[in-house]
Amino acid sequence: MRVSIHLLGRFAVCVDGRQIPSADWRRDRAAALVKLLALKPGHRIHREQAMETFWPDADPESAGTNLRKAIHFARRTLGAHDLIEVSNDVVSLAPHVELEIDTEGFEAAAKAALRDGDKSAFEHAADLYGGRLLPDDLFVEWLDAPRAQLQQRYGDLLRAGKLWQRLIALDPADEQAQCALMQVALDAGNRVEAIRQFNQLRDNLHAELGVGPSRATIALYEKALALSSAETVSPLERIRTSLAWGLVHLQSGEFDKASEIARQTRDLALGADLPREVGEASALLGLASMMQARWPELFRSEFIEWVRAKPAFVQHVFDGHLCLSEFCLCSAKGHAEVAGLARELLAVAEQAGSNAGRGLACLLLGEAALFSGELDEAEGFLSEAERLLLEADAVAGRVLAIERLAEIALERGQKWRASRLIRRGLADAERSWLSPHLIMRVQALAVRAASTPKMVAEEILAGDRLLTPGACQPCSMALRTASAIALAQAGELEQVDKRLNEAERIAGMWQGGPWAAALWEARGVQRRAQNKEVRALAAFDEAAGRYEELGRPRDQARCLARMGREG
Repeated sequence: MRVSIHLLGRFAVCVDGRQIPSADWRRDRAAALVKLLALKPGHRIHREQAMETFWPDADPESAGTNLRKAIHFARRTLGAHDLIEVSNDVVSLAPHVELEIDTEGFEAAAKAALRDGDKSAFEHAADLYGGRLLPDDLFVEWLDAPRAQLQQRYGDLLRAGKLWQRLIALDPADEQAQCALMQVALDAGNRVEAIRQFNQLRDNLHAELGVGPSRATIALYEKALALSSAETVSPLERIRTSLAWGLVHLQSGEFDKASEIARQTRDLALGADLPREVGEASALLGLASMMQARWPELFRSEFIEWVRAKPAFVQHVFDGHLCLSEFCLCSAKGHAEVAGLARELLAVAEQAGSNAGRGLACLLLGEAALFSGELDEAEGFLSEAERLLLEADAVAGRVLAIERLAEIALERGQKWRASRLIRRGLADAERSWLSPHLIMRVQALAVRAASTPKMVAEEILAGDRLLTPGACQPCSMALRTASAIALAQAGELEQVDKRLNEAERIAGMWQGGPWAAALWEARGVQRRAQNKEVRALAAFDEAAGRYEELGRPRDQARCLARMGREG
């Protein structure tokens, strides 16, 4: 008998050439046991270690019963009793048959390539890496160490073998790989390819606003531009160079210099009719002002200037400020300050006849009304914002309006309406240069709107795929907490703690605000699922108090209701 197990990029088991259908692994713990044994040295583990891995909070009797069930169902799915053997309290996988596991084949080939340094050996070993270890189990904590080890081995292999394209596929923001390819292109006199590589890196780094290429990378880009005469360097290329240098100054703490570059670059982008670059320059300007605690004043002056003087580009300027306005709405001060500013700006926009300006002001007022618990008022403002922003072709703002309307539908128990809005929001978000931010925000609502356990699991998995290393951390908070709550309520507790620990790290970067309150609420749901009722009630009470301080009565009432169900 021969057993083959795939763990890289997917989970699949073949017994004598017959692949076991994924539907046969109906018992998650049976599949988890096979995965655990496949990764352990010698493919064996003491039963107490297995119990501690899967049921750390259970008493020994319950954990032992659960392990016996997992062994039973694993044997039944594998189709042979002796493929899971238990002897002297040690559980073993396929001890008496030929066993092939793709992780072991990759490890052996990688070690050989790194030892011998042969180009073909590097390529052969890289071919054996089928993808990230068990990608559908990203939040299973006991997989963290082997997953990191295998990915590190793969990265080392690619770097040593100078397999730069594969390294970029592994990490699109890897500057060493991008610079190496840019240098290869420059050595060949191919400025077009060098510029393409720079733009690819720039776009990947821009998944999170405020991150840009390094000085060395920009210097290579300028070298590529210098291969051509001044007349053939396009305005877009000049503007992208300027934006990259602006981000370098921002990251170095030279905020005034970054602001100066942002304004100059935006003027160039306006003259060249480049709307996205107008938005990016506005975002750079906004980030610099945020670092200096000047954003509300800057936004007010920008709003008034642009709705009155430059209506054709106003929506693109506002796109650059949207993430910052959302950040301020979620600050420790609450939403009242931004709501007051929005009322003033609505009057300015109406006087100027700016649909984009009116749409943005209505969006902010609708969000503030939603947070204040005034659903009817919020729906009125948000519906008007969606209409106005559609007319202005302001995609990002319209998606945010749709997102908030879907939230209102969920508050009213209208999952069918929320799902329809979510589908529209996800489709529209693809058109925006802010799509990585927008899609992640809307996906959080998709998790909440899912109506069956299977749909919930599918939406959580879709959300997990968005949580890449460069993902915007503030925009990921709602997705992280929504997934954690849904998993805790479904009894999938082993995935919850890691999610909430990461959310807690992100929330800790911004003191106060609804993220901290949402985290306490999610902890309460987790503690209740763990049958730790006293701790659950304390967490809900903390969340309710924080929501009250922020002026969010509906969120406060929800947490109090969670307390009352058991109180």
